[in-house]
Amino acid sequence: MKKLIYTLAFVLILHCTFDINNCMCQWVQCDGIYGGTVYSLAVSGNSIFAGTYINGVYLSTNNGASWTQTALNNKTVNSLALCGNNIFAGATNNVYLSTNNGTSWSQTTFLSYGNINSLTALGNNIFAGTYISGVYLSTNNGNNWTQTSLNNQGVNSLATSGNNIFAGADNNVYLSTNNGTNWTQTSLNNKTVYSLAALGNNIFAGTNGSGVYLSTNNGTNWTQTTLNNHTVLSLTTLDNNIFAGTDSCVFLSTNNGTNWTQTPLNNKYVYSLAALGNNIFAGTGLYGIYLSTNNGNNWTQTALNNNSVLSFAVSGNNIFAGTLYNNGAYLSTNNGTNWTQTALNNKTVNSLAVSGSNIFAGTYLYGVYLSTNNGTNWTQTALNNKTVNSLAVSGSNIFAGTYLYGVYRSTNNGTSWTQTGLNNQLIASFAVSGNNIFCGTNGSGVYLSTNNGTSWTQTALNNKTVSSLAALDNNIFAGTDSCVYLSTNNGTSWTQTALNNKTVSSLAAHGNNIFAGTYDYPTGSGGVYLSTNNGTTWIEKNQGFRVIPIVYALLIANNYIFAGTDCLSAWRRDLTEIIGIQNISTEIPSSYSLSQNYPNPFNPMTNIRYSIPKNGFVKLVIYDILGKEIETLVNEKQSPGIYEVTFDASQYPSGIYFYRLQSGDFSKTIKMTILK
Repeated sequence: MKKLIYTLAFVLILHCTFDINNCMCQWVQCDGIYGGTVYSLAVSGNSIFAGTYINGVYLSTNNGASWTQTALNNKTVNSLALCGNNIFAGATNNVYLSTNNGTSWSQTTFLSYGNINSLTALGNNIFAGTYISGVYLSTNNGNNWTQTSLNNQGVNSLATSGNNIFAGADNNVYLSTNNGTNWTQTSLNNKTVYSLAALGNNIFAGTNGSGVYLSTNNGTNWTQTTLNNHTVLSLTTLDNNIFAGTDSCVFLSTNNGTNWTQTPLNNKYVYSLAALGNNIFAGTGLYGIYLSTNNGNNWTQTALNNNSVLSFAVSGNNIFAGTLYNNGAYLSTNNGTNWTQTALNNKTVNSLAVSGSNIFAGTYLYGVYLSTNNGTNWTQTALNNKTVNSLAVSGSNIFAGTYLYGVYRSTNNGTSWTQTGLNNQLIASFAVSGNNIFCGTNGSGVYLSTNNGTSWTQTALNNKTVSSLAALDNNIFAGTDSCVYLSTNNGTSWTQTALNNKTVSSLAAHGNNIFAGTYDYPTGSGGVYLSTNNGTTWIEKNQGFRVIPIVYALLIANNYIFAGTDCLSAWRRDLTEIIGIQNISTEIPSSYSLSQNYPNPFNPMTNIRYSIPKNGFVKLVIYDILGKEIETLVNEKQSPGIYEVTFDASQYPSGIYFYRLQSGDFSKTIKMTILK
């Protein structure tokens, strides 16, 4: 009777829908590498919406402590506006609408050339300012749009005051008092107006290079305020305060622009500003969103993980990440759970390498930096005026691959550098295999040195841009702008692997596994691929990514694989889980099958083999005796073939368990036994 009850419970639970987001078999975004470009901000109740470069709209409901990417996740969003419960997002060539706080978005019927630079709402009317086509109006939530009579201007900003609509254009501020039927040019002419804000009866206009202007009579007259020599990209108000985001910092005026005070948020492009309660949010270029709770006296960077990670390195339990756009090098001491920005915080770090207790960072324009204390301090080495794209360590030699000046070598930890025999190439990548140094170039393929760079020989792969290299035993893999190549004879010959039609930005090897981080130019995405058979077949490994990102860097350390992405910061995944699936045959089976695990009973490892006759989504799940889902081994799209996956049950007690395969209309469940 007990066996029957267990079986019934198991069958019932199998018919439930399980959420893959609750399991660990996927990529998880790391916390702490903050940044990204935020063009627009909007506030609705306790919700803050952020329109970003490339990555769509994010939402925070806790004042920026955390941000969630909404379903609009692959667009550059220049503008946001709220109308009742509706959120409008202005992207390139179109306006998107969400009626449920970003859970889903629909494309409106908007048709225009170029960016939607600005959005605003007045009653039930939505106005859209465009790149070159003026202002459009929708009276029915975007179902239809009509071009207003302001139709031949680039409109950068919109604002409302009472029943008045103001439009900041490339050469003036325009005013409409009848919902865009007519527009009047105000007296602020010959100025490019990037931002507008209303405070009571006052209208403020932020201009290109001439600061902020004020009108107290709806634009009949304008007076230049004392903030008169900055480009003002954004404006917002809080109580009687006016905040101005410029091309360098945030300014505050408490007396309608008579005086302005520079706040501590400086050295940033401030594209957007928004107020929520007593909080001011500032959306910046490259550095994400900052929050001030005391009128700009102090600012804190919020947790928007939109930075670009270009490089990784590992030193013991320390993981280092190099970032784009002068965000410097970050350090994690807990396998990427959290990251701390090191003292190298104002450089773009293209490459990282470790030699003993020394950490080397190759930067854009400023050469190589050295830290001997895990990033607490950094010293610029003698290679100090070059862009260094790549670094490698071989014994006591440090190699630096530069932009246009070839390869440099240091034998004394960067105190001095010598230009090697390869001296007129753009060096993109390195790999070390025994005494052999391989370097990948821009357009000239792969070179090999067997004497520490004294001389270099061009290999048979001689007409490709090679962005990444990796060594796996006697195999050398080269990631190019179209595919991955393999050489088993030190570059004498190369064979194209099955991963093609993708730019391969990064490669990493572990055991018999080779990982590739990619960039697909047509779609703007990329992702991570795995081969367990030297490139004969590749398996897509992108579960958990909100959108499949461009992957610039890969690192395998401490039983994790890390991915550095474009504008989505750093992600990690459990290594034993990701390499558990092996495609052991590309022979196309005649039917689906699921085999008995072997060995069985087992302690603690067992193998499960299955066959897939056609392309499709495959899910393989482990259940306990009560039918509770305890682990997901496979949850991805797979090509036809015979696969084998390893299940590690070391964390589970002895007993009866089940595993279930689902793909298409096929479903099968088999019992197995853990015996410890």
